[in-house]
Amino acid sequence: MPVARITDDLGAEIDVPRPLRRVVSLVPSLTESIASADRGLVAGATQWCTFPADLDVPRVRGTKNPDLAAVRALAPDLVVANKEENRELDVRRLRESGVPVWVTDVQGVDEAFTSLRRLFGTALELPLPPWLVEAERAWAAPPPTTRRRAVIPIWRDPWMVVGSSTFTGDLAARLGLDNVFADSAERYPHASVEQILAASPDLVVLPDEPYVFTPDDGPEAFPGVRCALVEGRLLTWYGPSLAHARDDLARALG
Repeated sequence: MPVARITDDLGAEIDVPRPLRRVVSLVPSLTESIASADRGLVAGATQWCTFPADLDVPRVRGTKNPDLAAVRALAPDLVVANKEENRELDVRRLRESGVPVWVTDVQGVDEAFTSLRRLFGTALELPLPPWLVEAERAWAAPPPTTRRRAVIPIWRDPWMVVGSSTFTGDLAARLGLDNVFADSAERYPHASVEQILAASPDLVVLPDEPYVFTPDDGPEAFPGVRCALVEGRLLTWYGPSLAHARDDLARALG
């Protein structure tokens, strides 16, 4: 079988067979993306890979604790990972055992589109799915002129929020939200409720993942501040949902 040498988002060179027949994805948004183009290519995924909802493939535990033996047992031609979502240690161990791993690096909306184009064109050698072109068009529009100060918690007890240099922060900015923790030295800093309220946000955006914020779990911590509950996938996943996320989030944020 022919072998091609390709270079991932971090500059690592990996050798993969051509054509690819079996891919294991350790990233939920990339699992959905790959399945949208060629469902039969997905040979395994994590337990958090919930889209497509009817994807029937072996599960290899989570993004932070994948069962590496299970991954190897699936004999993948390629494993797809992400710098932020997966541990470098797991990537290294897979590579050392002879499993090629393509690592993506996404810290903004434009980077997501560039990374996805490289994934489909270079790593998978698949045509670009129509949703990707639609998503690029949707997010090319200028942001609203009216801006609002916003906080985006992702966890509670302890509270954690979106900080600097994140895909979610960039996406929020394109929706007219100014993240009050955008200048943090950390990408996902801890912040107490007192610190959040002291920042005087106009809006607190509460996604349903990774922490499942609900009408009864989250808004009560911020009396007097408008809270918007949103689908986390629209805010944090770079995949098919990007084609409609801008309109859906605009409606949810009000």
